Amino acid sequence: MSRVKTGKISKNRHKKILKLAKGYRGRANNCFSIAIEKVEKALRYAYRDRRNRKRDFRGLWVQRINAAVRQHGLVYSQFMGSLKKAAIDIDRKVLAELAVNNPQGFSDIVNQVKAQIEVKMPLELSADF
Repeated sequence: MSRVKTGKISKNRHKKILKLAKGYRGRANNCFSIAIEKVEKALRYAYRDRRNRKRDFRGLWVQRINAAVRQHGLVYSQFMGSLKKAAIDIDRKVLAELAVNNPQGFSDIVNQVKAQIEVKMPLELSADF
């Protein structure tokens, strides 16, 4: 079997890792063995936090919607449940954007949801008595 020399491949691999480690402190930016550990850890954090960012933004949207809905005398869970029953298909991202940038449009949606709640309440009360 013939001998395979990996000098060029190894050098390119080292260059790629050291390029990713540019800006790191100490020997982490020019010593391959340290740089590869730091780069791998940074990539793990980046992978994890790309998923966490989605979670964080959803929580932010919920907080913004809740704050805006409370100004209209409702709570978040009641609003979202009635929103689905009113067949208004707007996701949390758009609702939060409306609440911040277009309060009048958001209050129109809240009024539609309140109308849905008003229609349901007398029926539920009469069934209990």
